[in-house]
Amino acid sequence: MLRRTFIKNTSLTTMGLGFIAATPVELLAQIRKNISPNDKIGIGLIGCKGMGWSNMTSMLQNAETVCVAICDIDTAVINQRVSELEKLNQKPAVYGDYRKLLDDKNVDVVIIATPDHWHCLQMADACAAGKHILIEKPVSNSIGEAELMVKIAHKYNSIVQVNQWQRSQQHFKDAVSFVHSGKLGTVAQCKAWMYNAHKVLPKADDAKVPDGVDYKMWLGPAPAKPFNPNRFHYNFRWYWDYAGGLMTDWGVHLIDIILWGMHAVKPDTVASMGGHIAYPGDGRETPDTQTALYNYPGFQLTWEHTMGRTTGLYQMGHGIAFVGINGTMLVNRDGWKVIPETENKAPRMEAVEWQVRADRGLDLHTKNLIAAVKAGDKSLLNCPIETGALCAIHCHMGNVAYRTGQVLEVDNSNRFNIQKANTLAVPGYQNGWNLPLL
Repeated sequence: MLRRTFIKNTSLTTMGLGFIAATPVELLAQIRKNISPNDKIGIGLIGCKGMGWSNMTSMLQNAETVCVAICDIDTAVINQRVSELEKLNQKPAVYGDYRKLLDDKNVDVVIIATPDHWHCLQMADACAAGKHILIEKPVSNSIGEAELMVKIAHKYNSIVQVNQWQRSQQHFKDAVSFVHSGKLGTVAQCKAWMYNAHKVLPKADDAKVPDGVDYKMWLGPAPAKPFNPNRFHYNFRWYWDYAGGLMTDWGVHLIDIILWGMHAVKPDTVASMGGHIAYPGDGRETPDTQTALYNYPGFQLTWEHTMGRTTGLYQMGHGIAFVGINGTMLVNRDGWKVIPETENKAPRMEAVEWQVRADRGLDLHTKNLIAAVKAGDKSLLNCPIETGALCAIHCHMGNVAYRTGQVLEVDNSNRFNIQKANTLAVPGYQNGWNLPLL
């Protein structure tokens, strides 16, 4: 009942905007049950702000889990989480270096919720340490890293769940099943979009590193640059050194559903255009407005995003459209429906009225991971590393096309007909950090 009440009281608008609120500590204290110490699963968290904390509180809804370790480069964040965990009688070890957390024998499952440029290295080290993993999306900050991460997970036979939690949400499963039923007829075009209410990010001067922040560790393998508040914490996602903007932040969630529905693996060509159009002079590096086009042998996929506006295609701020000859399926985080095409004023298929979502995908996703860990069976995962890597590669392709300004032909090894594009596909690690080796 408590879980259902939480789902009911969680704003659909909040969920639709992509922010997954952490489960309130007071509610967690009520729903956790006593369980034998022998059955406990130790959870370690690397990156305790934002989604990292939401992931941890979701994980703790599974009664057998216990938070045994947390790691962050910001002591203010660490102190806040320690205080909140004390209310749950959770007393984790505290680390500033993720490698020490991975050495902790009490950690069975590690949550990796750091900026994107850290994901590959931390996942590789976690696999080598024998940990099970929940890793934030996108899995990587480059095509080459995503490919490497799949190989590393295979080498260690690791259980790695990518946090594309829509894969665990029932209404997305139902929508994809409807696409697979063939009722839409031939689907020649798919669309994914995000019209986001983000405001202007004014340019900011470099500044002193905040007290208690290990900025050198935060940079890790990224280029060494002076501290700038615009590039730190949440806003890291707007800078190429660390992430890929809205294309990788939201694109991995929405394009993933199209790849799932269409059984798509690789486009033949990719093109993308955009820029700082909504907010000229904005402080972000990544485009505030972008359109990407992917051509496959049997269909076409488009992605578009813009900032400062929330009325998107089909009057939906974010969503996915499977455009079939008989009708169009629309789905987003709030639900799904089907709009029939008409012929001689008669519908070509039966309409499906709006099917409202009835669960919380993140909680189902962490539950799915724990079930796979307990069974020792990675085949149970709803979003294994292979799935996450496939979608990340697609989104990086869109960004590579945007950054080169070229129409890219894609070969069977996910490389391109233009050398500049291939250079962007492979990461360059700096500051003494090296790309993981197999």
